[in-house]
Amino acid sequence: MQTPGHVRLGRPLEWLRTHDPELAATRRAARTALVMPALFAFCSQVLHSPTMATFAAFGSFSMLLLVEFTGPMVQRLRAHLGLAMAWAALICLGTLVADKTWLAVVITVAVGFLVLFSGVVSSVLAEATTALLLAFVLPVTSPAPLSQLPDRLAGAGLAAAGALLAVSLLWPRPAADPLAAHAARVCRTAAAQLRADTHRLAEEPDAPSTRQCKDTADQAVAAASDLRTAFDATPYRPTGLSTSSRALVRLVDELTWLSTIVADSSRPHSGRPTCDPEAYAVRQGAATVLDRAADLLDAPYGAPDALRTASVDLHEAMTAMERRATTRLPMHLPGPGTEWEPRAFIETLDVSFRAQELGFATLQIASNVDLAAAAQRRSWRDQLLGHEPGALARPLASARERAAAHLRPNSVWLHNSLRGAVGLGIAVALADLTSVQHSFWVLLGTLSVLRSNALNTGQNAVRALGGTIAGSLIGAGLLHLIGHHGTLLWFLLPLAVLIAGIAPSAISFAAGQAAFTITLVILFNIDQNPDWHIALLRIQDIGIGCAVSVLVGLFFWPRGAAAAVNQALAEAYTDSARYLAGAVDYAVGRCSSGPAPTDAPLQERRQAAAAARRLDDAFRSYLAERGPKRVPLADMTALVTGIVGLRLAADAVLGLWRRGSEQHTEADRAEAGLVLLDVAGRVSGWYRDLAISLGRHTSLPDPLPHNPAAEARLVHSLRHDLRDEHGPATATAVRIIWTADHVNAARRLQPALAAAARPGSPS
Repeated sequence: MQTPGHVRLGRPLEWLRTHDPELAATRRAARTALVMPALFAFCSQVLHSPTMATFAAFGSFSMLLLVEFTGPMVQRLRAHLGLAMAWAALICLGTLVADKTWLAVVITVAVGFLVLFSGVVSSVLAEATTALLLAFVLPVTSPAPLSQLPDRLAGAGLAAAGALLAVSLLWPRPAADPLAAHAARVCRTAAAQLRADTHRLAEEPDAPSTRQCKDTADQAVAAASDLRTAFDATPYRPTGLSTSSRALVRLVDELTWLSTIVADSSRPHSGRPTCDPEAYAVRQGAATVLDRAADLLDAPYGAPDALRTASVDLHEAMTAMERRATTRLPMHLPGPGTEWEPRAFIETLDVSFRAQELGFATLQIASNVDLAAAAQRRSWRDQLLGHEPGALARPLASARERAAAHLRPNSVWLHNSLRGAVGLGIAVALADLTSVQHSFWVLLGTLSVLRSNALNTGQNAVRALGGTIAGSLIGAGLLHLIGHHGTLLWFLLPLAVLIAGIAPSAISFAAGQAAFTITLVILFNIDQNPDWHIALLRIQDIGIGCAVSVLVGLFFWPRGAAAAVNQALAEAYTDSARYLAGAVDYAVGRCSSGPAPTDAPLQERRQAAAAARRLDDAFRSYLAERGPKRVPLADMTALVTGIVGLRLAADAVLGLWRRGSEQHTEADRAEAGLVLLDVAGRVSGWYRDLAISLGRHTSLPDPLPHNPAAEARLVHSLRHDLRDEHGPATATAVRIIWTADHVNAARRLQPALAAAARPGSPS
């Protein structure tokens, strides 16, 4: 039985866990609430250096609350050490140029652009953007003689030392991504379901009962649901910006897709044989790969050899299944005057196709898990320079390539960097011209609300100004109540820091702005006669900063990252649909009479892959954009991951026909080719319509329904064209049926994508 005290304590903790998943914001806030006041007290009361106290306070606030690096502890400490060195360099630069307004404005624009644009190179730099900007904003808006530079550096050094100790000793962040454990559970439960269903379909003596299979399936469904819940729990960024985190984001929909395939392939179908030995081997191999993927998700710094070996074995099992499909499925010619009905043949092939579809999906998942783990095993230098795992280029060359790829007029990173740099430069100029006290408040206002589009900037400006007004009024009220008892401010400072750290994530942006304002009001009134009038003056400073943000957001690419994702989605769907059509066209060329095609659609494949990479970069920027999202993150992610499914279908078709060893013949298979081209044309045409809808905000046609007439035509073509004189189905017949099935798998994705695209346009 719970005591009343436990109930009172449990309710706030339950609310906090609901609004702050994994307690990430609470962890950062708690560390900062301990370290920042302690350093401020030490510098101001023991060392009697207000300059050191200011830089120690803001340095610890920046290094502990505004960043949280991922990876093993050694890499996190290296990242914090690098951040400290960058702080020292930026403090020196800001102090040197602060005396001359024109020079301060020019250098602010240059530094702002370099810091913001560096985020495209690596996730480490993207994570530290705000902290780095604060390191320059603080000294450039506080002109002081060079004699104060040692005190400024000493304060930042104390902050860095405190941050290193806090990160390693105070409530260390788990090394694993919060999604990884859920993804590993989905892999294991899906593997268990595959094994149970396969044993049952094969009618083995020790096969699990129907009830046991149902329990296993229920566990797999629950695991997939928990993964989706964990993914959707944080509305804006459910995981980090790193390569490994973005691979895990894609893994969410891939595992959801896999769960659907596993559930569908386990259902009994009338007239379908149970499970042939080759399909059995593929399903068992897929289960092994999923188990090894789960092991690597649980221990990403372990060796990936087991997963890679299992993936090779699965690929070989799939190849053997494709090669032996015809020898296991003889179809003898009927007697004269009787009609040949190959539907049983097609239903039997459906077992093999489901196993093949399952194998391709599993290999895609294994590749992403391997990529995520390899990204986490990178050296800190490779992470800092954004060097992709397995890339042929050297780290510096890779960083230059990524930066050069975004020096384009339509690059969202370029837009954001120029917008932010110009906004900060204007704020520095206005702060100097208006001669406001504590002019860095103006830049804090600019920095806190400047976002990737004018709409979000305007909304956040209103919220920021409203939060600042509320915080100033509350701060002024506190100072008025405290009167001459200024010692109480020391006790309020840790509480204010704690709330300022938790509020933006757990409550709202405006609440966070209010709490941050209260923190600064307390900080600047400690050891002085509390003056509530000064608290109210901060409203004008923040107002100037907000106005700068709104104006810059209106005049510099006002549509922001969502528009870039929109365009990238349209291009990726267009190129991927072209790739699917090209793969089917290649298949038709391989199975029809006439000259055999010499070139596979490799150019279309490269273009689709390049479009997918551009989409990945745009989506990364979209995740980093901290404004409200008009399209739910789950819907946007479904649209992004739909590219994976479309490309996977095209890859499967291309691989199926490139692996085929059958020689080109003169048999007339024109009718079968026409059926495939017609079906592929309709499916790829729908995806082109989806691309147009996303790019131009036009209406989207309904998803294509199941087409029994096309299947009947394919059956008819098999009746006339795809038998040899001895009766057995040819290898070409098998590949044609599987090609149609892969195209149909791409069609089955359409309802989910249409539902994600129709609630609103990502603009």
